[in-house]
Parts: sequence; structure tokens; C-alpha cells
Amino acid sequence: MYPGVGVIGGEAAGVVLEVGVGVSGFGVGDRVMGLFSGAFGPEAVADERMLVRVPVGLSFVEAASVPVAFATAFYALRDLGGLGVGDRVLVHAAAGGVGMAAVQLARYWGAEVFGTASVGKWGVLRGLGLADDHIGSSRDVSFAERFPVGMDVVLNSLSGGFVDASLGLLGVGGRFVEMGKTDVREGVVLPAGGSYRAFDLAEAGADRIGEILGEVAGLVERGVVGPLPVRVFDVRRVSEALRFVSQARHVGKVVLSVPRVVDRAVTVVVTGATGTLGRVVARHLAGLGVAHLLLLSRGGAGVEGVGELCEELAGLGAVVTVRACDVADRGELARVLAEVPDEWPLGGVVHAAGVLDDAVVESLTVGQVEAVLRAKVDAAVNLDVLTRGADLSMFVLYSSVAGVLGAAGQANYAAANTFLDALAVDRRLRGLPATSLAWGFWDERSGMTGHLDDADLR
Repeated sequence: MYPGVGVIGGEAAGVVLEVGVGVSGFGVGDRVMGLFSGAFGPEAVADERMLVRVPVGLSFVEAASVPVAFATAFYALRDLGGLGVGDRVLVHAAAGGVGMAAVQLARYWGAEVFGTASVGKWGVLRGLGLADDHIGSSRDVSFAERFPVGMDVVLNSLSGGFVDASLGLLGVGGRFVEMGKTDVREGVVLPAGGSYRAFDLAEAGADRIGEILGEVAGLVERGVVGPLPVRVFDVRRVSEALRFVSQARHVGKVVLSVPRVVDRAVTVVVTGATGTLGRVVARHLAGLGVAHLLLLSRGGAGVEGVGELCEELAGLGAVVTVRACDVADRGELARVLAEVPDEWPLGGVVHAAGVLDDAVVESLTVGQVEAVLRAKVDAAVNLDVLTRGADLSMFVLYSSVAGVLGAAGQANYAAANTFLDALAVDRRLRGLPATSLAWGFWDERSGMTGHLDDADLR
């Protein structure tokens, strides 16, 4: 058990809401990550010395996985272990957060890396670049025979016999760096010139931690090291998340996400915006006070009634931009999104586009399937990919009950909507906002249902 009282929630990523007197490094609205207490909640107070800006391209979820793991690994290997080019280093629990960070940093610094993990996670270590003869088990001490004697640095988090076996692998002048808390030793017998050092990251001090975070952020931004794989839980499921960690089922880090309030001083993109459902949701968003609506459809401003729609939305207080855009064309969509003004950054997406091309399964042509999937699936994938660097508070997919229950003559449409539902799940697992709405039939006729007569509706 962890000795004494352990405080959880010591790292996070988010947006600066206020700055105190004397704070010069950050301003309101900056995207930051770092170490501070009280991180298991919507707001916290942080020391600016232990914050850095989130590297370009990282989501808040990815950024939240970086500070403790990389700062601990950096401090242990570089500051305490003096790891350098050509050194041999053994990293225990190398599939965990600190372990994966340590492996990446050590390889970047030119060290020869050996790592242990449970057998089921060996694939993770291979993915980090370790050869099979450099991978051992963290469930028994067989690594002591598998790996060569003469380690320059051991980064340890195990206990009992694992410590003794690891000490036996140290070479002359070897450094044993202990980050575990349950088996800290005194009077350890070491090879000539060797050292044993137990530590806690806090001892490095705020200034040094800030320096380390700055270096790590630079490495991440340059692509030298990457953020850790994460499993995301809503903060309201914290008990489930902690249980998951206690069972050692995770690889990398477990991150808690805080439910977002829908931002209003932003741009919200609506696809299929000049259709019936697109117009309905545009009116709804304007009524909520969204500042800027970017309405996309293939017909754009040339569609009948769009001028009147824009006047109505402006009367509700929204600034409206209408663009003709094939959202299924990634390049075209990218060019439109690049025009989003800094005054109202991209903050939400509603994907309401879709087409029907019905036929029984035996009669469906490739063209019919491609047309329906292009409007729903290709467009949704493009929106997912091109908005990953944006701070979205909502990503809404207009799906259909056809994807849940099926619909006669609509196998292609059902498949497209099933994909939208799955994409929402995938985004949630990545810690990104997503809601898929499996709509039934709307009373208000749309371009897809306006041709139906009373017999069809029955």
C-alpha cells in the first residue's frame, strides 16, 4: 500500500480562466498543461512555474497524459540517473505511463533500453522500438537471467525480490533510481561506484519541473516523443476509472474528462445546412446564442430560401456565413475551415447532411452505396480528422433509427448511420466530444422524405 496519505489529481490540461498579480507567462484563454493539485474537477489554481503551453496539435486529453509521466521519467533518468549516449537502462513497468515516457526519452538520448511488462503488454514495448531480447516479464524475476549484467541505470517501481534481482544487474558505477514507495531500501550493497536513490518528483522543485516540462513540450511538438495512449473516463465515473487502474488493465495513462458547457462565443459548423434539418438546427443554435454559424451545403447560398434563413438567424443575434462545400471532399472542407475567424474559433460541429438512394439489397448498385456513404461517412470522417486540433464542446452526428432497427430498402442508409454511431463511440473513447442522434421520422418533410405519400408513411 502507498505509505501515508496520497493525494490524487495532480496533473491536468485546460484553459487559463484568470491570472494573478505578477503572472507574466500566461494569459486568459491560453491552452496549458502541467502539475497542480485539485485537478479532478472543473477548476483549479496552479503555479505558473509548473505550467507550459499545450504543444500544437495535441488535444486536452493527450496533453493531460504528459506532465507527470514525462517529468518523472526525465528527472529520474537525466537528473538523477545521468543517462547518456550508449548507456544501458532497465525500465520496469515499461508499458505504464512513466515507463512508456522513459523508454521514449531514453531512446532519444541514445541509450540501449531494456523493459519489463506483463506478457500481454509486450506488443506495446515492441511498438516503442524494443527488440524481443530487450523485453522481459514484470510478473516474475526471469528478466534477471534474460538481460545482461552491466546496467548503467535501473528505473524501478517494483518491490521485494524484483528489487534484489534488479540490483544484481547493475554494473560498476551503476545508478539504481527508485520511484516506488513500498520498498525503499537503506544500506544497499552496490557495485563499485554505484548509487541508490529513492525520489519523489516534488523534490525537484517548481522551477526545475517547469524547465523539464518546457523541454518535454518542445520534444512533443517536434515529434521526437509522442503523447501516451489513454483510456478516457468521464470524471463522474472516477470510481470505475480508479478500479480500472488498480487492476492494471491499462496501457499508458487513464484520463478523466470533465463535461463541457456548450460554448457560445464560437463558430459552429452545420453540414447539410440548407436542407430542412439543417435549417432547424441552425435556428436552434442561433436561439441558444451561438455567435457565428458556418452553414455548409453543396448548393450554398444559391439554394432557395437561404437568404431569408440568414435574415432570420441574424435577427436571433447570430453572424452567419454560408459556403458551398462538398464536405466529403477533404481538401475542400479544409479550405473552408481555414477561414474560420480567430474572433470566433471553431467550437462545435453538427453533421446533418445525408442522402437517400433506396433499393432492396439484391438491387443495390455500387453507385447507390457510394453515394449514400459519401454524404454520411466520408463527410463525418473528414470532420473528425480536420477538427482534432480544435477545442470543440460538441460534435453532433445526425444518425437514424434505420441504423439501429434497420429499414426496408435502406441497407445502404442503415450502414451509413451505423458508422456514425460507431464514430461517436470511438471519439468518446479518445476523450473527444461526440453525440450520435438516431432520429426517427420527422413531422416536417425534408428533401429525403418529401416524396413519401400516405401509403409510404403507413
